[in-house]
Amino acid sequence: MAYQVEISPSAIADIENIYLWLRDEFPTKADEWYNNLVETFLSLEKSPNRCSLALESKDFDRELRQLIYKKHRIVFGVTGDVVQIYRVRHVAQDTLTENDL
Repeated sequence: MAYQVEISPSAIADIENIYLWLRDEFPTKADEWYNNLVETFLSLEKSPNRCSLALESKDFDRELRQLIYKKHRIVFGVTGDVVQIYRVRHVAQDTLTENDL
């Protein structure tokens, strides 16, 4: 089954913030980080359920999964044939709350 990947506005804002920070701190790495992130998102089209449950999943009324990309967690949910990416967060950040989604 092929899944459709959708990215929430919050995740887009996360990606922009990370990219801008990388561009300032490591200019030669920012584009590479972004391009590989897109490839990582696309990998979710094939088998999103291979990813582990996010720690927050137990605190929500829906199942949350996570995929680690470098030092970031891609937090997403799967409903039917749609993968909804909710947030992209540094692994050192606190766990998500309902307000974060």
